[in-house]
Amino acid sequence: MSQVVSLSSPFLLLRSASSLTVPFSTANFHLHLAPPRTATCPSFPPRRRFTFQSTLPATFRRDRLLPCSSSSSSSSMPVELSTSSSQDDRDSLLYSRAYWVSESVIAWNVDVPDGSCYLYASKTAALSVTYDGVQGEDVRIELQKDSGGIPANVTEKFPHIRDYRAFKVPPISDAKFLVKCQLAVATFNSDGKCTNATGLQLPGILDELFSYDGPLGAVYVEEAVSLYLWSPTAQSVRACIYRDPIGGNPQEIVQLKEIDGVWSIKGPKSWEGCYYVYEVSVYHPSTLQIENCCANDPYARGLSSDGRRTLLVNLDSDTLKPEGWDKLAYEKPHLSSFSDISIYELHIRDFSVNDQTVHPEFRGGYLAFTLQNSAGVLHLKKLSNAGLTHVHLLPTFQFAGVDDQKENWKSVDTEVLEKLPPDSAEQQDQITAIQNDDGYNWGYNPVLWGVPKGSYASNPNGPCRTIEFRKMVQALNHIGLRVVLDVVYNHLHGSGPFDDNSVLDKIVPGYYLRRNNDGFIEHSTCVNNTASEHYMVERLIVDDLLCWAMNYKVDGFRFDLMGHIMKRTMLKAKDALHNLTKETHGVDGPSIYIYGEGWDFGEVAKNGRGINASQFNLSGTGIGSFNDRIRDAMLGGSPFGPPLQQGFVTGLLLQPNGHDHGTKAVEEQMLAAAKDHIQVGLAANLRDFRLTNGEGNEVKGSEVLTYDGTPVAYASCPTETVSYVSAHDNETLFDIVSLKTPMEIAVDERCRINHLATSIIALGQGIPFFHAGDEILRSKSLDRDSYNSGDWFNRIDFTYNSNNWGVGLPPKEKNEKNWPLIRPRLADPSFKPQKSNILAALENFSDVLRVRYSSPLFRLTSANAIQERVRFHNTGPLSVPGVIVMSIEDGHEGVPGLSQLDSNYSYIVVIFNSCPTTISFGSPAFQGRNLQLHPVQVKSVDEVVKNSSYDATSGCFTIPPRTTSVFVELRKSWAGSF
Repeated sequence: MSQVVSLSSPFLLLRSASSLTVPFSTANFHLHLAPPRTATCPSFPPRRRFTFQSTLPATFRRDRLLPCSSSSSSSSMPVELSTSSSQDDRDSLLYSRAYWVSESVIAWNVDVPDGSCYLYASKTAALSVTYDGVQGEDVRIELQKDSGGIPANVTEKFPHIRDYRAFKVPPISDAKFLVKCQLAVATFNSDGKCTNATGLQLPGILDELFSYDGPLGAVYVEEAVSLYLWSPTAQSVRACIYRDPIGGNPQEIVQLKEIDGVWSIKGPKSWEGCYYVYEVSVYHPSTLQIENCCANDPYARGLSSDGRRTLLVNLDSDTLKPEGWDKLAYEKPHLSSFSDISIYELHIRDFSVNDQTVHPEFRGGYLAFTLQNSAGVLHLKKLSNAGLTHVHLLPTFQFAGVDDQKENWKSVDTEVLEKLPPDSAEQQDQITAIQNDDGYNWGYNPVLWGVPKGSYASNPNGPCRTIEFRKMVQALNHIGLRVVLDVVYNHLHGSGPFDDNSVLDKIVPGYYLRRNNDGFIEHSTCVNNTASEHYMVERLIVDDLLCWAMNYKVDGFRFDLMGHIMKRTMLKAKDALHNLTKETHGVDGPSIYIYGEGWDFGEVAKNGRGINASQFNLSGTGIGSFNDRIRDAMLGGSPFGPPLQQGFVTGLLLQPNGHDHGTKAVEEQMLAAAKDHIQVGLAANLRDFRLTNGEGNEVKGSEVLTYDGTPVAYASCPTETVSYVSAHDNETLFDIVSLKTPMEIAVDERCRINHLATSIIALGQGIPFFHAGDEILRSKSLDRDSYNSGDWFNRIDFTYNSNNWGVGLPPKEKNEKNWPLIRPRLADPSFKPQKSNILAALENFSDVLRVRYSSPLFRLTSANAIQERVRFHNTGPLSVPGVIVMSIEDGHEGVPGLSQLDSNYSYIVVIFNSCPTTISFGSPAFQGRNLQLHPVQVKSVDEVVKNSSYDATSGCFTIPPRTTSVFVELRKSWAGSF
């Protein structure tokens, strides 16, 4: 019932025309593509097949037929187009709607009241569906309906199939053999007619039969190098060993042997320093074929410069360790408590690529951090001296989007760009024309999690990545800064058997990537969501974290889209890291801090795939998550709302920008709600913290609600909250302030608002988080998503001559709809800060850090301590709008009640005035106190804050416009200075 049409020359039509028309009536068409031989894979892989449904005339668009991966596109690729009968797509074996969840149970959402159900297997992937059922099998097994339903342990792991039917697999079945085959199940009615057929998803049975805790990757002993690969569905595995990183034929091809899904081989010591690639013969559900997949080792610790071969590098070798490396664990910057942490988010390339004080060969790479007198390092030293504790580095693992071979990069003439108008579209035209071929990308395109990115190394071949990464960590530690790595375990950039960036989906197809109920990969994170609910995915994540901690001595991990990872995985990771010791592992595990994005969306929302690591699920774990509530309340709306919507610091009610927020009463209510959200955030977003809200009612933090009815507070201890007002995502702080504030205000006012926002973050309980450059008014010319906007829009200047405002309209892809708002602001020269503004902003930021670290009262370590000591005073319906008044009380020696924490100050009052005018606020709670402006602010370069005053008789404060003022009550025995 099928026809085959040879398309040798018509394939060229596919390459040059927009569509291909074939003369068949309604049918399913299968396009088979056979990729050419590649340099890293000595075998010729089988054909690749795509299926599309068409109606007369059968027209196929070129962009639907050509594979997404450039690696499998070739003008000489042989093509075959075939048609099959009009079998309904719902029954196609391209779908995998059934789940083999344990050795004895298959789950499928079908009803078979009077019929039968069979499991089919074909070792050669010869299964096909016809009117008579499934054909081409080597094995057929009748399944029995199980009235008991899906077992509880299965529904706990796979809650999305809790209502599926259960079918018993007879115990005579050799499951370990069957999982290596193409598999299908089919149902038949009482008349023997096939009613349903589909493929199977296998993670459940693979976890049950093949979960493994032994060695993986390359293992080095004195006289041998052994390789271990977990690939239980593979039919065979070979390792191709190469002497060189690129080109040439393998010097050796060796066959690995399998024991219970683990393939291994013991090789000679001479392999160390060589490169290798696995060739895995395995059934792939995306093509319905047995494929010969060429892949790197999932446990790779080194790579070739083109990323196509795994380097056999022994990370324990003394030749890879900088001088003093083994002592680094004992020389880490001091950290008494996680509450003492403050975080500075930085992109490696941004840090130095434009720094003329850095040697050209080091710019944009790891070694730039080792130059102690560069502008960037001097800047970090200044922040460290003010109290900053951690530098968070955007992705540093091997990611796609930037060629590791620098000679392949394209660039633009910046001298030409600098002469263009500040609101011109020409800059973005030139940048986006090369954006996929330059040296820039944030790095959220994971390829291999355990290898340092080659483009940041002076030589991407050999062990330079390892040595230079270690030197970077060591250098940052030596200037007082701990290092956090941004890890992206929620998705992978590549999938399928042919994509050059695909690794895990070649090794065990259909296992590492989370699939929907039809068997297709979930893409809610971006692309290719990973499935940490599967045992070996979770294991790989934990193993990778331990590798970075032990072999690179990093001090923390920030998890991208952490909500897409299971809570169980996060707890396993935390426990594994905190069990590391200096004596045994060379690492102080309990000092490693973990935090991430706890957003709850996509297929994992509301625990759809198990209990996930979302904000509300993490309470009590000690794992931090970003507090977006305080950010939105300060700036207004959200990054996805109206761009001109104002918030607490950007002028809501008090200095309108023309955006229609509603009536004045609505604006008053919005401002009061924003204030409540910020106050909860200042109390570490603790769900049980009690305060008086804008309506005058005493409520818990969890009873304060966002605009969509979600509780604001979710944390049970202060270090579970990471407070921020800006990050690499969305506009910079200065840019969003410039967008949301009225156009007519002076740039000096915008600079004050920038500082007001960072000071709220810096002086709250919990962990403050700052985007690199916020302290120097950094701009990206209003780009809301600069992940691939090149060095031009992401420039940061540590000589403080420019903040990068007005360098052209930001790239069209993510910003064009806002160009009408952006253009007049960029064109107005009054928006651009001067060097004096930038220097003042830096000094003010350093001051507020010094204030934070001047007293442990700003860094309380428990929920009880915060509830006992932190109070908000300007509350209720009669409060002064736009003003937050916070006090923190210490105990007194010899006085019952609160214990004494601070030997310097007995009482602190912080007032945040977001109003464009001076305000006065008094309260009986402050009468008679001996309060004075904080010594750091007394010496501030900001003359405005020095105008802050306090009258003890009335208990009244006077605070200048857009100012954060800190007043302290000194203990009599203290005579310190700052």
